[in-house]
Amino acid sequence: MTPVSYFPHQNNEMYVEGIAIRDIAKQVQTPFYCYSSSAIEASYQDYQNAFSDQDALICYAVKANSNQAVLTTLAKLGSGADVVSMGEIHRAISAGIPANKIVYSGVAKTQDEITYALSLGIFQFNVESEPELELISKVATSLNTTAAVAFRINPDVCAQTHAKISTGKAENKFGIPISKARLAYKQAAALPGIKVQGVDVHIGSQLTSLAPFKEAYQRIAELVIELRADGHDISVVDVGGGLGITYLDEVIPSKQTYADMVKAQLAHLNCKIILEPGRSLLGNAGTLVSTVVFVKTGEERQFLMLDAGMNDLIRPSMYEAYHQIIAVNKGTKSLKTYDVVGPVCETGDTFAKARAVHESDAGDLIAIMSCGAYGAVMSSSYNTRMLAPEVMVKGEQFAVVRKRPSYEDIINQDVTPDWL
Repeated sequence: MTPVSYFPHQNNEMYVEGIAIRDIAKQVQTPFYCYSSSAIEASYQDYQNAFSDQDALICYAVKANSNQAVLTTLAKLGSGADVVSMGEIHRAISAGIPANKIVYSGVAKTQDEITYALSLGIFQFNVESEPELELISKVATSLNTTAAVAFRINPDVCAQTHAKISTGKAENKFGIPISKARLAYKQAAALPGIKVQGVDVHIGSQLTSLAPFKEAYQRIAELVIELRADGHDISVVDVGGGLGITYLDEVIPSKQTYADMVKAQLAHLNCKIILEPGRSLLGNAGTLVSTVVFVKTGEERQFLMLDAGMNDLIRPSMYEAYHQIIAVNKGTKSLKTYDVVGPVCETGDTFAKARAVHESDAGDLIAIMSCGAYGAVMSSSYNTRMLAPEVMVKGEQFAVVRKRPSYEDIINQDVTPDWL
């Protein structure tokens, strides 16, 4: 799916499913996030179909987009959830995802979080360290229950992606080094309240090649065989997420090709497969719609100054991420080169430099594409800017699924002490 598959232009006007973006903007005001329900459903069903001949559970990575409407859409399709906090567990349960389809990842789970997850009966803890394992054992024993666990194994495989979203190298903070895995599993088997059931791996995000996955899964398969020889009953392999999307012209392996590779590397183990897609489900299902405030002519370049800023979409500032930037109404104007920037008081508040966009004037609408994942969830009210609302479209209807707060909502979160 490309960035514009669900946001096509008809007679030069951008649509999402059966609604013109301009019509939504008239009612909601910019900036706002807009999601296609059909795009989310289609991406999920692609995974479902691709893994239909395997014993697989799709656990959506909630961190990619945690809006309740998104989670409810996926819950109704049968999705589980990969969570990294107590808050994400609350969100998943509230959206109707059953606890026995929740896997709990994250490097610093607290006692309260572990207690809550155990009380619900989640499917599995993906354990990141030996101290975490000991705490899970302690909490499970105190509750007279058993925690099903898989160690997250760091296979020391280069994901060939951006350094800030690569998680499977030896220098990364995630997981147990594969060289220490057998010792860690031996420790787990000796602890009370622990049921060793799986192995977990996740090497990074926005992967565009299957080669790193294949290398990691080969190492995991060898490890499973070794662990079984050591007496551990390994019945689950969590292959993580990380399959990329097309932001510009990247060629991404199909979900079927990915599923075939997983089967080729792991089927002989006869394990249940857990997969944790996030970006590849939501990324191209969403856009950030903004309005041109000014067109400014500088000494060396022209600036397209938008009402959306880095507080709304931080990926370009944080990751040097590329997002297509498209005029909502292309009209008959030709392309022109701009630096596309926001209103935040930071030089880093830049979406693109020297980018060709259809010539625009103040008041024109601009769509920043591929924002369904890691957009709204990473936003903030920096500069006391109101969070952009989120809109979901299905067919010819839309709803605001997270409203824009008022300034009073933001300010009233603060408390002035009596002694001031």
